[in-house]
Amino acid sequence: MALAAPVSTLLAGRRILVTGAARGLGLSFAQALCAQGARVVLADLRAEQLKASVAGLVAQGFDAHGVVVDVADAASITGCVKQAVEHLGGLDGLVNNAAITDSGGRTADELEIETWDRVMDVNVRGTWLVTRACRPALRESGRGAIVNLASDTALWGAPRLLAYVASKGAVIAMTRSLARELGADNITVNAIAPGLVDVEATQYVPEARHRQYVEQRALSRNQLPDDVTGAVLFALSDLARFVTGQLLAVNGGFVMH
Repeated sequence: MALAAPVSTLLAGRRILVTGAARGLGLSFAQALCAQGARVVLADLRAEQLKASVAGLVAQGFDAHGVVVDVADAASITGCVKQAVEHLGGLDGLVNNAAITDSGGRTADELEIETWDRVMDVNVRGTWLVTRACRPALRESGRGAIVNLASDTALWGAPRLLAYVASKGAVIAMTRSLARELGADNITVNAIAPGLVDVEATQYVPEARHRQYVEQRALSRNQLPDDVTGAVLFALSDLARFVTGQLLAVNGGFVMH
């Protein structure tokens, strides 16, 4: 029998879907949300890793479920959201975290059109389609909150990363437009822009780029997943019910936005 997990009450009873949650930042978000009393559905394309991550949360006594999703596929998104709402009995929050990088290390001239399209399909279209699919349940909640994961690369124009940077810039702009459209449903929409976080997904980044971040941050150290989770918790909580359409850069002062 699973041990009861000690929880805080900031998000007690909240029903939240986190995409891209099998590992890295997404899993850290799910862990933090559960620890604050939320019931969470983790969604990801990596089925085996997702299963293991959910099992780890359940073993801690948390209310967590896993749903496999491909956010580049509209039908998969529809099915995922349907399952999430069924598992949780509704939906109060959404964290659009699922994304791919793929374009790292290539210049604008070297970037393939197919890579550009794939990054846009997942990072931009996927964020829009997941949001659209969740909107009815978030509207029904009466206190719906959406957090879109952007990136500070879009704020300083990181080179040799064009498709990803452009996609995250689009997510920032989309956040503002969606905030105005969904405000009538009492749904808040905000974006968080992390810096270079030490997770599996950033292992490909050259050492020189890691050093650049550390050396030029106001807080001169590596950024860890837990450095980002607080901003997400805030944006999903009642503390942020009058905050919408906003971008918060969480990067130790590398970019001051």
